[in-house]
Amino acid sequence: MYKTILLPVDLNDPTTGKKALATAAALAKTFGSELHVLAVVPNFGMSVVGGFFPQDFEEKALEKVKTDLAAFMDAELDPSLDATGHVAHGSIYEEILHAAKALSADLIVVGAHRPELKDYLLGPNAARVVRHAPQSVMVVRD
Repeated sequence: MYKTILLPVDLNDPTTGKKALATAAALAKTFGSELHVLAVVPNFGMSVVGGFFPQDFEEKALEKVKTDLAAFMDAELDPSLDATGHVAHGSIYEEILHAAKALSADLIVVGAHRPELKDYLLGPNAARVVRHAPQSVMVVRD
């Protein structure tokens, strides 16, 4: 049913990531799908903010996230599962949508938690992915 599954993870929130990863892994095993796990390093936003960080900060952050993502996947995934890790840099939801398109993902599995404000049903990035993704999106609550 699903050929390619994209799972964006927030490595700073491993609880949500683990539950969504378990769900995405089970789907990938069931359907024989490729699983792509994506971590996004957010951009600074305004250029004036970037001036407060060392010049090589982004490069070091990307390398650290690559290492952390590999460790997360090694710890949480069955080695027999066909899974590939990816690291992107930019606006979180835009990078998720871009990766889904580039990988021809037919399912995005997003972990979500309830934000502090009771009026929201999803976190802002998960909500944007749900609204803007042309493919199916499964939301896994923590």
